[in-house]
Amino acid sequence: MSVPVKGKKLHKTGEELPANATRRKQARAYAAAVAELLKQELQSPSMSTKAIMNWTSAGERTVKGWIAGSNGPRGECLIELIRSSDLAFGKVLSMSGRGRVVNDHRLVELKTQLLDLISTIDAILGSTGQAR
Repeated sequence: MSVPVKGKKLHKTGEELPANATRRKQARAYAAAVAELLKQELQSPSMSTKAIMNWTSAGERTVKGWIAGSNGPRGECLIELIRSSDLAFGKVLSMSGRGRVVNDHRLVELKTQLLDLISTIDAILGSTGQAR
């Protein structure tokens, strides 16, 4: 006679545990957000699924799953996606509640571009002999 296995398994009652349901909702929202940003990336003429595959070293089927929103990138693939895409960087920060950082980053970048433009204008005006 064998002894029945006890413990370590939850009996199925047809309901999800509340923490599990919340985690699944978050995972679906994350996958949908990644799908949205990848579709935006793919709208530019030089982008393709293969470019995303090259960024992340993920397979074609995996990347297509991300684009479809059935799942989202994990760990190192997400980091590589953020490294290669400003949209991904901004989306992840805004999803984490740190969207202000993106705006600060853009302002610093814009200020740098404006200072470069001013120095270029000064150089052009200086070479033509015109005063301000």
